[in-house]
Formats: sequence, C-alpha cells, structure tokens
Amino acid sequence: MKMELIQPFINAADAVLSQGLSGTTKVGNLSMEENAYRRKGVAGMVGLTGDIEGRIILDLEPQTALRVASHYAGAELPESDGLIKETIFELANQVVGNAVCALNDQGFHFRVHPPVLVTSEVGDKTSEDVEALMICFETGLGNVFMNVALRYNKRRMSDHVALGAKAGIR
Repeated sequence: MKMELIQPFINAADAVLSQGLSGTTKVGNLSMEENAYRRKGVAGMVGLTGDIEGRIILDLEPQTALRVASHYAGAELPESDGLIKETIFELANQVVGNAVCALNDQGFHFRVHPPVLVTSEVGDKTSEDVEALMICFETGLGNVFMNVALRYNKRRMSDHVALGAKAGIR
C-alpha cells in the first residue's frame, strides 16, 4: 500500500479527532495487519470504490466509544444508547470525506458507501493485493483505531496513468 494513499486518512483522522474531541491527538502505533481484522469494540466500516478501492474501519473500545458519544451528545449516555453507533458512523464519514477530498484534488475519483456496523469479532483476512494498516490515535477519551485496507483499481489506475502521460504528468 502506498503512503500517498494512506497519509490523507491519517491526516483527516488526526484533524477530525482533535477538533471534535476538543483536545490533542497523538498518532501511536502503526502496524501492517497480515492476519484477519480483529474488532476492538464499536466499529464502523466505510467502503470505497473507484480509482482506489477498499475500506476504512474506525474502531473504538466500548468504554472509549461511550465517552466519545457522550462528549458529542453533551451528556452521559447509557451503554446501550443508539447514539454511540451513530457517533462512530459520523466520525468515520468525516474522516473518509476529508481524506477523499484530498485524494480527489490529486485526480482520483471515488464512490463512498454509507458506513456499516462491523459486528463480527474477526473480519476478512487481507489478500495479496490488499494490505491493511492499523493506526492507533491516542486521545484524551481513549484510543481510536483506524484500519485502512486499500488498493488501486487496476483498470481505473491504468486510465489515470494514461491521462497523466498525455498531460505530461508522471
């Protein structure tokens, strides 16, 4: 996976979390996930199709998810509140939306799919052509994990390269 694809997601998550949670964030551990994805708590997944395909999962441990949702709601929420899931979805939408805007500025085109709740404990294993990167963001309310698994759409990427060559871009 190329860093030019991942960096916009890291930058977007850092900005969304620090602004939304009214505090500083620190990018903690980054690791390549070679095994199947293991959910940590409340996780929302956003799929991307187009020039680059894959998915982004935003995953929060249950207590962190509760604290983050309570922060956004401005009041303590019960553990079973549906706003917790909706808050994770909204954060995932903001992160992916900001990252996709940056990638669109570079000439890539996407279709962003609505977030879905990740309910299985263990997800799909990465494949030979799709690597996954796990990034931990340390916040004042707890750790937020983002799992990014993307690949170039080979057909669309060859079109993108051909257009760049015509325009003198390499």
